Amino acid sequence: MIDSHCHLADAKFAADLPDVIARATKNGVDRMVTIADTLEEAEKCIAIAEKHPQIFATVGVHPHEAKSWKQGDDDRLRLLVQSSKKVKAVGEIGLDYHYDFSPRDTQREVFALQLKIAKEIKKPAVIHCREAVEDLWMIIEKEKPASLVLHCCTEKWEDVERFIAAGYLLSFTGITTYPNAADIRKTIKHCPLSQMMIETDAPYLAPVPHRGKRNEPAFVIEVAKAIADIKGVSVEEVDAATTANAVEFYRLPS
Repeated sequence: MIDSHCHLADAKFAADLPDVIARATKNGVDRMVTIADTLEEAEKCIAIAEKHPQIFATVGVHPHEAKSWKQGDDDRLRLLVQSSKKVKAVGEIGLDYHYDFSPRDTQREVFALQLKIAKEIKKPAVIHCREAVEDLWMIIEKEKPASLVLHCCTEKWEDVERFIAAGYLLSFTGITTYPNAADIRKTIKHCPLSQMMIETDAPYLAPVPHRGKRNEPAFVIEVAKAIADIKGVSVEEVDAATTANAVEFYRLPS
């Protein structure tokens, strides 16, 4: 099983990261992708990935941090991607109109630029979207990246069906297990297993029965169980499909 999106460089893991990784391995999570929100955090993600053979990394600037983007960061991003074979994608990039921690025009500009870079260097893109699906799609349609995943998908099926039609992937988190997540469960029901990944987004969004605790990669099994229940298939089938999808998307070793 693969946790396709977690934040192992987060300060919440600083005290016990080796234990977190060991628990994941013990629970059948044999690979993890640690995601960067800033270029500074990307350096930490790469260092973690270089230290652990089962961990891989991404490089990117989250929409919350788009306001910090400065001249030369495009070259710095390229250099970080090229600095290690463990870097497998550009992300987490995108738009967030819920918090608006960065001005929306800045978010759009920085997202479009990073999407261009991902296409240029032939890396998949890991996309964040919150209450911004129309603007997000407008930029994606313009740039037409070859490969992307809409991470922590919480959108209605009607809003993301076009992503599936375009050949992109959706990834689901522990929110899937929450009682008020009917829209997400409907999206999962419609989304083909062949275009789906699972993730924790740890240390955030712990699934039931761990809700309220710090999330960690070992808990990704709960997302797989929820998807299996929604789609009426076995957990093993969800595991096999989402693992194959993550391996292909991130170009991970088998």
